Amino acid sequence: MADPLPPTGTTATGAVELPALIQGGMGIGVSDWRLAREVGRLGHLGVVSGTALDAVHVRRLGDGDPGGHLRRAYARFPVPGVVERVLERWFVPGGREPTEAYRDVPLGTLDPPAELRELTILANFAEVWLAKEGHDGPIGVNYLEKVQLPTPFAVYGAMLAGVDAVLVGAGIPTQLPRLLDDVAAGAPVSYRVTVAGAGPDTEHTTRLDPAELFGRAAPRLPRPRFLAIVSSVMLATYLTKSEATTPDGFVVEAHDAGGHNAPPRGRLRLDDDGEPIYGPRDDADPAAMTALGLPFWLAGGWARAGAVHEARALGAHGIQVGTAFALCEESALRDDLKAAVVDAALGDELRVRTDPLASPSGFPFKVVDLPGTLADDGVRSERRRVCDLGYLRTPYVRTDGDVGYRCPAGPAAGYVAKGGDADDTTGRVCLCNGLLATIGLGQVRCRGTEPAIVTTGDDAVAVVRALAPLAGPSGRWSAADVVAHLHDRAPAQVG
Repeated sequence: MADPLPPTGTTATGAVELPALIQGGMGIGVSDWRLAREVGRLGHLGVVSGTALDAVHVRRLGDGDPGGHLRRAYARFPVPGVVERVLERWFVPGGREPTEAYRDVPLGTLDPPAELRELTILANFAEVWLAKEGHDGPIGVNYLEKVQLPTPFAVYGAMLAGVDAVLVGAGIPTQLPRLLDDVAAGAPVSYRVTVAGAGPDTEHTTRLDPAELFGRAAPRLPRPRFLAIVSSVMLATYLTKSEATTPDGFVVEAHDAGGHNAPPRGRLRLDDDGEPIYGPRDDADPAAMTALGLPFWLAGGWARAGAVHEARALGAHGIQVGTAFALCEESALRDDLKAAVVDAALGDELRVRTDPLASPSGFPFKVVDLPGTLADDGVRSERRRVCDLGYLRTPYVRTDGDVGYRCPAGPAAGYVAKGGDADDTTGRVCLCNGLLATIGLGQVRCRGTEPAIVTTGDDAVAVVRALAPLAGPSGRWSAADVVAHLHDRAPAQVG
């Protein structure tokens, strides 16, 4: 098998030719612009996490925008007035006091207020712009299909900044090809939103008209590649049945990847530790994926030396890796949490479990057992349940016919009052607040700051043991070390 494709290049149409290595779009802000920019600078696909970027930026602005990076990117936003309104509402010169709460972000709805639409577009623009600054490598953005309400606004902001690839998982992203086409054309966008209890003939949508943002005809934009994140050949085959739903490629993510996992195929069975039991039907099938005729990248458990070459020998275009990058110097994961994971892994004390209940989305979610985090039953039970971010809320049809919103990780009584099943609240964790705390942006409550929750892949111990010898004075390895390891090269040879 030949060496991997060159890190990056362009096709005859000018679109970016995606490289063999994709850095995973992790958590809320773990893979921020700093990490993505470094990976892109090395010539591989750096990916920013697009989930909850409105809240991430509001909290960075609340801390005074250290280094002025957000305001530097905002200054390049092409629509007058938006930046001024966002800064006036959320920027705190010099930063808030450590005991002061961050300012709230409006909750998303089918018809979000203008300030939320503008904030979402601007935050996604700036995050991608910063990731692309100073190099010509490719940059992608990752979204969750389960978080539908902000999708058209988030995608529009990323495309205004020239994002090269959009990756979407945690659901069946049938609408993304047309969404990218419409946004590229500057056309109005209507994005269907799943609403519990809605009849088969009832369609609920959220809408974006770029002309309203610009006050004139919106410009045409380059269309990024769309990579659907799937767990099986079955879903990939389904997406390719129609030209309207066919992506430009796939990331085939195994169940040992970090974050959200697809549930096992067939009846859900749990082992003695309460974790889902996966079988051969849940394994990736590179030969069947190759037969579909589209490029694909293998993900989940591929952070080993020379993995890029190994995956390409199986017919894949390359691999996607998360955990190794999440623990590297450039990621936004809190330094104390990185150190705790590394120390536990080196001491044979690290446990990563697949929790079938933690995520309000209903998908299994990888949780690292770390004291003081939401993995700790005591910490979880002491936290007062609140839903003030709402990204994983489910829209539902109320008894009066209007659309309401509920989350099983919020107050249980409120969820039941909105027609939810009380059993659905058992074991649920507020990932929105927990993941923001994981990057040092936890909300301040009267009882203290929100606790974090940490997620990695099942191979975290192997990753740490392989990369820890490469760590510098900070005790952490770099993104360049990860790239070199995956290509089985010396760091000086990467990029």
